[in-house]
This record gives sequence, structure tokens and C-alpha cells, in this order.
Amino acid sequence: MWTSVRGIGSRMADGLRAGRAGRKEREPERPRERPHNLFEAAAVYVSACAEDDRERMDEAAGWVSPEALSFGVNELACRAVVALARERDESPGKVARALLGLPAA
Repeated sequence: MWTSVRGIGSRMADGLRAGRAGRKEREPERPRERPHNLFEAAAVYVSACAEDDRERMDEAAGWVSPEALSFGVNELACRAVVALARERDESPGKVARALLGLPAA
């Protein structure tokens, strides 16, 4: 009995392999383009803003939803302020105000 079950399973597996091979021959492999994530979009968007590159800004803005881009830009700003504060040995609030040209609180 197990021999016949094994035989059926083997024929099914062979059929599936043949079907996959046939599809691969008919359809040429297309390289998959990796989708952009929100942090990548935010990094490109912010650097394009700094360089006043409207074309790159528009391209990056199209990679993710406006909400996701906003979240990514916010996260990038937070991380940048924290990194600068550590580098300068100052508080993040003081660094943020200095970057925006605001008077000290």
C-alpha cells in the first residue's frame, strides 16, 4: 500500500516540476525591482531638498504614500538632531532651535 502512495506522490511531484519548468521556458525571467521603503524615500527626499533638486524630490515622493514619507522625514529629523546633540554635547532642544535659527529658550 505504501508503495502505491509513494508512487502517486512521486508522479505528482514530477508533474509539478515539469509544469514549473514549462512556465519558465515560456516566460522569460524579469528581474524583480525591489520596492523602496519609507526611510529610503525620506533620505532621498531630504537630500534632494537640501540640494534644491525638484526632480529627485518628486521621484522620491512617488515611492511611498504622503503619510509614510512624512513619517520617514520626521524620523530622519529626530535621528539627525539626536546625532548632532551627541556630537556637540548639547541637548536636542538646543540643537533643534539652533538649526532653525531660533533664539535659545
